[in-house]
Amino acid sequence: MEFKKLFAGDDRAVSPVIGVILMVAITVILAAVIGTFVLGLGEQVGPSAPQASFSFDQAGSDVTISHDGGDKIEGADLEIRVDGTAVADGEQYTDGSTIGAGNKHTVTGVSGDELQVVYTGSSGKESIIASYQIE
Repeated sequence: MEFKKLFAGDDRAVSPVIGVILMVAITVILAAVIGTFVLGLGEQVGPSAPQASFSFDQAGSDVTISHDGGDKIEGADLEIRVDGTAVADGEQYTDGSTIGAGNKHTVTGVSGDELQVVYTGSSGKESIIASYQIE
């Protein structure tokens, strides 16, 4: 018996095995992508809160909030809270218009620990975009 004939086999089976492995990999990737959309995981990524800079100036029990720069924000999407309780909404802050750089609002008679500017966009999720420790 010759060893050359014993080990000189047919190499044609290598190509179909690689093809099957690639097809399985593609199927798994497609199943993962489709599964994320079916389960709604793709919808959780939404627009984030606007990026804006606010400054605070306290005089006694009055705190003035100033929009110093960044994104413009619809007044209806804002709420001003002291220790989690609403004291003013964005409509009061801007008389219903858009808040941009230079807009100011004074909250009078503030008593508490923390004042927050809270954004609630169309998604309904709340984001604190500025906060101030009351003195």
